Amino acid sequence: MAGESTPPATGKTLSSGSMEVKERRKWIVSASDVVSHFGTSGMSVAAATGITHPLDVLKVRLQMQLVGQRGPLVGMGRLSLQVVESEGLRSLYLGLAPALTRSVLYGGLRLGLYEPSKYLCELAFESTNILVKIASGAFSGAIATALTNPMEVLKVRMQMNTRSRLGPIYEMRRIASEEGVRALWKGVGPAMARAATLTASQLATYDESKQALIKYTPLEEGFHLHLISSIISGTVSTLMTAPMDMVKTRLMLQRESSCAGMYRNGLHCAYQVLRTEGPSGLYKGGLAIFTRLAPQTMITFVLCEKLRGLAGLKAI
Repeated sequence: MAGESTPPATGKTLSSGSMEVKERRKWIVSASDVVSHFGTSGMSVAAATGITHPLDVLKVRLQMQLVGQRGPLVGMGRLSLQVVESEGLRSLYLGLAPALTRSVLYGGLRLGLYEPSKYLCELAFESTNILVKIASGAFSGAIATALTNPMEVLKVRMQMNTRSRLGPIYEMRRIASEEGVRALWKGVGPAMARAATLTASQLATYDESKQALIKYTPLEEGFHLHLISSIISGTVSTLMTAPMDMVKTRLMLQRESSCAGMYRNGLHCAYQVLRTEGPSGLYKGGLAIFTRLAPQTMITFVLCEKLRGLAGLKAI
């Protein structure tokens, strides 16, 4: 009798045991996995930042044109010539040190947290639809920005302050002593909103574009698929984040510009821009944002996918 009942009991035990082991394995994350996720993400974003940094400098300068006024704006091409002629070629790399520092931390957190967040949502809700991807992207982007906002403030200040030649450490001490430590988190609200929107639109669009292209075109996992998906992603994220990027820049530069020192918060800034500069004011520097963000997105995703492959991680 005992012999008759043993086989089914053993089979059931093995079956449920294997399911339990499988579930446990899903939740186990090794230190090497964490390092690989954050390392590949941080390195790819840092490389893209270094290549596109001059465009970021021009974007900030364009966003600070005619603050509180309407009028003809200087275009990106003309501004770049003016900057190089009056300040030299090195001025296009102002704020590069804090930009690279931030990109390693921000990029590592933003892209590094996206996959685990999506994975946990998949386990919790048994779904990986577009809403899960948007939520995962928004969460990882907001967290990454909240932690790295001081580097962003420092970068923007140095990009506008051509007289600052004493380096980022001195500049950070100056801001903290003159304006208080809280000044390093100026604009953190709009910055988090922008990062959440950027990451959600960028990663979710990239993810969905890849799946659609694989399903409806002959493209397979590889360089061309990553390139086309990242172009689509860069375009969508630029359109969605340009106004928030402009508001973030204005708030972070309030002390540097007396004209910009009239904003109480992000909503007040957006309202004042709409009232005094018109709807187009929210898209100042929009072309520079796209010119920077589109190639940055392409470089980031193509390089990240390649590094993930070398590290033995699956594609995003």
